[in-house]
Amino acid sequence: MKRRTFLTSAFAGTAALALGANLYSSDPIPVPEDVNYRVLFSVLIPALLDGALPEVASQRKIAIDTTLDSIQASISVLPDEQQAELKELLSLLESRLGLLFLTGSMTPLMLRSPIELVDMLEEWRFHYLDMVHTAYTGLRELILASYYSSPAHWGKLGYAKPTFLLNA
Repeated sequence: MKRRTFLTSAFAGTAALALGANLYSSDPIPVPEDVNYRVLFSVLIPALLDGALPEVASQRKIAIDTTLDSIQASISVLPDEQQAELKELLSLLESRLGLLFLTGSMTPLMLRSPIELVDMLEEWRFHYLDMVHTAYTGLRELILASYYSSPAHWGKLGYAKPTFLLNA
């Protein structure tokens, strides 16, 4: 067998396996579509807000839920074009072929360890393709802005609400 034939057949086999894995549904129970991508964001929030989230589990869950609600409110006020781009990125992150293209792995983000997620995001941060770097920056800014939009989190920034309006 020639080297070129071997490489071509290996590539074709890998592509066929990736397509088959994407089309194969191991879930016989229909799962409702997450139109707001809350599950995806709930996986990304701890990776991007490492150290900012409370350590106590109940407070951490409240902070994540509040941030998820703020993310939905933030997305709803974005221009239609940006909403479409963001939803396209989130759809790619939820599909196996999209994950393979963006991360080099077909493992769903929900099944990755926190260290793997941080490594993936760091690769995106310094990626040579502007598209991937823009995706990282957009997700990071959306999550950080949504988290720190709550006055309860302002203390960690050393920011206090202006009081000059209260004295008038």
